[in-house]
Amino acid sequence: MATRPRNIGTDELSRRIQPVILGADYSCYAYVRAFWEAYRVRSMIYAGSDIKSISRTRFADYHVEEGVDSEEVLIPLLGRMGDRLCAEGRVPFLVTCGDFYARIVSKHKPELERWYYTPVVDFDVLDFVTQKQNFYEVCEQVGMAYPKTRFLDCSLKGAAPDDEGFAYPLVAKPSNSAHYHYAEFEGKRKVFVIQTPEELRRVYAALQDSCYDDSLIVQEFVPGGDSHMYALYCYADRDSNPVFTVCGHVGLEDHHPGAIGNAVAIVPEPNEEMASAAARFLKKVGYHGMCCFDAKYDARDGSYRFLEMNARPGRSSWLVLLSGINYARIQVEDVVLGVSPDPVKPRGGWAYVGVPKAVIERCMPDVPVRGRVLKAYDNRTASFALDWPADSLSQRFWARVNFMHQVSKFKRYLPEPDQP
Repeated sequence: MATRPRNIGTDELSRRIQPVILGADYSCYAYVRAFWEAYRVRSMIYAGSDIKSISRTRFADYHVEEGVDSEEVLIPLLGRMGDRLCAEGRVPFLVTCGDFYARIVSKHKPELERWYYTPVVDFDVLDFVTQKQNFYEVCEQVGMAYPKTRFLDCSLKGAAPDDEGFAYPLVAKPSNSAHYHYAEFEGKRKVFVIQTPEELRRVYAALQDSCYDDSLIVQEFVPGGDSHMYALYCYADRDSNPVFTVCGHVGLEDHHPGAIGNAVAIVPEPNEEMASAAARFLKKVGYHGMCCFDAKYDARDGSYRFLEMNARPGRSSWLVLLSGINYARIQVEDVVLGVSPDPVKPRGGWAYVGVPKAVIERCMPDVPVRGRVLKAYDNRTASFALDWPADSLSQRFWARVNFMHQVSKFKRYLPEPDQP
């Protein structure tokens, strides 16, 4: 069997690097663009379906593989692909988009490193931080604010949910996003806003009857709409010190049941309090690599309450590139060349958007961040993650279809002012 090349020099790296991307969402396309801008290299994408706004790109080879989100299909596929790429003298660099891809690759990292360099965090760290009960325990230890939380064991068939001490509405969500990906039941959502005890019982029972056997998180509802949300993107070096922290203030989120919580409008807003808290967390758990945190401002006490951490680049990771930071280059130089990244300060003057201006005007409440987002449309600093003028006409057509579809979607799933 072929093995990955060793002792790669800087000059030959740009000629031999071969990015392999698992998954096809906005973060996938950001990776495609980051690798091209860093090394002028086309990526290889493997996904479970044809997402036309990405598959039509001229900067990547797109492959549809049924069942690619399962270990049984993915690991043999990566082995075959790794053998071929290494035999050709390529330097395979494997990245993931989605919690389940990250978990599978991390779990099999020692095996996959025969062929691939990968920035995916080691499994002991990933498995620890992506279980939200552990996440909140570390928050407590390092002094990061978080909402009042309880965990309901979904493996206890027939058990009643314990909501004592909580006021409604409350928030419920799975503690393990990667495992939840495979659960199927009517009314499935990324996050549930629970209005009554009866509704909580229904959701808990549905999870108990599904294949999901981890915890359901029950949390206090932190008042405030989408504009109270923040996203922090970080990269930690081998000593778990932050190389960069990009803090974005969210103006509007998606409220489709399958996409709730995905930000569609973000502007830069440095926040030393949140950045310092995230740095303490990364140091405590010994994190090395890229991640993103979600937090919400609590006007009741002026705190920023951390909700979760994703052990991978998030869906809106395009905003890191907008900040002037090519995180693909940082990852490659760190993992392949062993170059310790120097700290990078992000630039401002951008806005990440996933919807037309009309959606912002109609759906975003009259809060200060709204004006910043609308101004960005007017001065052309608003940037859609799938809009790349250099790409093919076909890709740009489907990206436009994706963009304009948001108008009808937001008419159907209009956010309420008191949604989290």
